[in-house]
Amino acid sequence: MRVINAENMVLGRLASIIAKELINNIKTYKNEEFAVVNVEKAIIIGRKEDILKKYKRLSEEIGSDRKGPYLPRRPDRLFRRTVRGMLPYQKSQGRMALKKMKAYVGIPKEFEGYELEVFKEAEYGGHRRHIELGRLCQYLKSDLKL
Repeated sequence: MRVINAENMVLGRLASIIAKELINNIKTYKNEEFAVVNVEKAIIIGRKEDILKKYKRLSEEIGSDRKGPYLPRRPDRLFRRTVRGMLPYQKSQGRMALKKMKAYVGIPKEFEGYELEVFKEAEYGGHRRHIELGRLCQYLKSDLKL
C-alpha cells in the first residue's frame, strides 16, 4: 500500500503523476493499491476568481438538475474525478487502475503509522495566487455569488 500526501501539492501535476503510476501498476501486474490523503489541501494555481468562475460554470453546464453527470462537490471525489480524467477510463485497463486508488480528506487512523510519500515534481512552488481544493468545494456547496 502506497500512501501519498497531497498537502501542498499542485492538483493537476499530482493527478497526472498518480495516473501514470496507476497505469504502470496495472501493466506490470504489481497489484499495488494507492491511498491519497489530505486531498482537501491540494492546490489549484491561478487567480481565485477565475478558478471559482470556471468550476461554477462547469457545475452548471455539466448535466441538468434532474439528470447527471454532476461535478463532485466533495474534495475527495473531485480529486478522484481529476485522476479519472487522466486515465483511459473507457477501457478496462483504466477502470481497473482507478479502482486501485482511494482518496481521503485528512489522514484516517488506518494510515497513521505509514510513511507518507511526496512527489517532488508536484510540490507547490510558492506562487502568490492559488486556492485549496477544500475551499473550492466549500464554494461549490454554498452556491455563493462572487
